[in-house]
Amino acid sequence: MIELRGVSKTYRRSANDEVAALIDVSLHISRGEFVAVVGTSGSGKSTLMNIIGLLDVPTRGRYQLDGVDVTDCHTSDQAYLRNQKIGFVFQAFHLLPRTSALENVELPLLYSDRRSIAGLARKALKAVQLGDRVHHRSSELSGGQQQRVAIARALVNEPELLLADEPTGNLDRRSALEIISIFQALNRDSRTIVLVTHDLEVAQYTSRVVKLERGRIVADESVDESKIAIAEEKPL
Repeated sequence: MIELRGVSKTYRRSANDEVAALIDVSLHISRGEFVAVVGTSGSGKSTLMNIIGLLDVPTRGRYQLDGVDVTDCHTSDQAYLRNQKIGFVFQAFHLLPRTSALENVELPLLYSDRRSIAGLARKALKAVQLGDRVHHRSSELSGGQQQRVAIARALVNEPELLLADEPTGNLDRRSALEIISIFQALNRDSRTIVLVTHDLEVAQYTSRVVKLERGRIVADESVDESKIAIAEEKPL
């Protein structure tokens, strides 16, 4: 589903100062995989996610999404593809505090070209076990519940790819476990998930771990299915 070939990303801070965030990254992620991208701060994790999510473009290299070369897509085409194919979950929940969970989840539907959107937001909230909190304002929810609303918002357009950037970073360990359990359930339903994290304990719940150091992939290991930690059984 995702294929990066020789992707590099360089940021220019001044005329004589450039920073290489990614260096010659090649990565293939198949449909239905649950992949953790790990590394310390400054390793290039977020830059990689932004390129995969069509929020940024590579300086060099090519990117194919679902068989289509999207490297040079116009910004309007990128926006359309993001809305249709990709859901985002961030460390900060980015919810409107005085708005209900249902209304927060409905926001992406305003930009959808679906003929019918009735019931989609409630379905997404039910998928993250918040069917009984649809009318609660986000300010009335716990941190774990707010992140579940954010996941429901990412799911409401039924994207094929879910990108999560440090989704457990602002949560206590119990709430983090609940979020990982939801991701595992979504992956069992064939959702492709790329999760960016600095926490190796979180990575053990995924089926593949890609490690970045100074903008380069230094390790890429698949995990035997029998050895993947199950969130419901093994606490963080």
